[in-house]
Amino acid sequence: MEQDDAVPAPNPEVEEGIDGGLGTVLRVRPTGEDRFRAAPRRTTPERSFGGAVVAQALLAGAATVATERPVHSLHAYFLRVGEASAPTDFVVDRVRDGGSYSTRRVTAEQDDRAILELSASFSVPQTGFAHQVPVLDAPAPESLVTVEEVAVRTQGAVREWFDGFTRRHPFDVRFDGELPRVAAGRGEPADPRQRFWFRALEDLPEDPLVHAAALAYASDMLLLSTSLAPHARMVGGPGLAAASLDHAVWFHRPARVDEWLCYEQESSWADGSRALMHGRVFDRDGRLVMTVAQEGMVRVLGPR
Repeated sequence: MEQDDAVPAPNPEVEEGIDGGLGTVLRVRPTGEDRFRAAPRRTTPERSFGGAVVAQALLAGAATVATERPVHSLHAYFLRVGEASAPTDFVVDRVRDGGSYSTRRVTAEQDDRAILELSASFSVPQTGFAHQVPVLDAPAPESLVTVEEVAVRTQGAVREWFDGFTRRHPFDVRFDGELPRVAAGRGEPADPRQRFWFRALEDLPEDPLVHAAALAYASDMLLLSTSLAPHARMVGGPGLAAASLDHAVWFHRPARVDEWLCYEQESSWADGSRALMHGRVFDRDGRLVMTVAQEGMVRVLGPR
């Protein structure tokens, strides 16, 4: 029996995901026909990371699709704030299975309330025309400083955020240039873009679905913060409410997330308490692996 309290009962099935690495986050187990459950991530109350819920919903949907049909796109709507110290249930609707494509709709629930709706499309691999316009032009990740090295140069709320980042996300991350958040900590605006390399802190299984889910997790990291750069503000700062509204991902080619990948992010527009962000993920050879788009709520609660 599992318990939905803020601090889960000491049950092995509940405890398996708590404070674990990426491999434990990317694990959902069946609980019935087209129903799945992910264990809690934390022992104390904490807001769920949207990318983790998206990744788990993708895994639930993919579990009902033939393995020869990998995911090629997903679109998710964040409906309510999730709780990381509680389990999350996933209900899968088998929308369509055609000759080449399968579509699944997945609802993530906590306490019988939907926190996320996700639609995902899976396709039999096919050949056809190929081109790529974006070009990767970034320094090697080994030449860049670690999150910990950046953190020691900051203080106050920015330092607290960096310390929390290393605990919250199971990735090795290397930033190319100063993050807009650091400039905001000095009260300075910055361009609405940033770039960083990332890889999982642990070796992941060979299963391509696990790596696709890990990409889905990473796709949500830091993206919304680019929209605040020109305004010298930061997500989580005083007088500001910010949250992801909807999130779209297109998977272009398989990639290993336990090897270095480069994530370029930018915000092209903000107005009316909303902002639009875009992202591109490249592998080390410069091949475009994934494209991301996200709209978020950015609401000023106090004086600018």
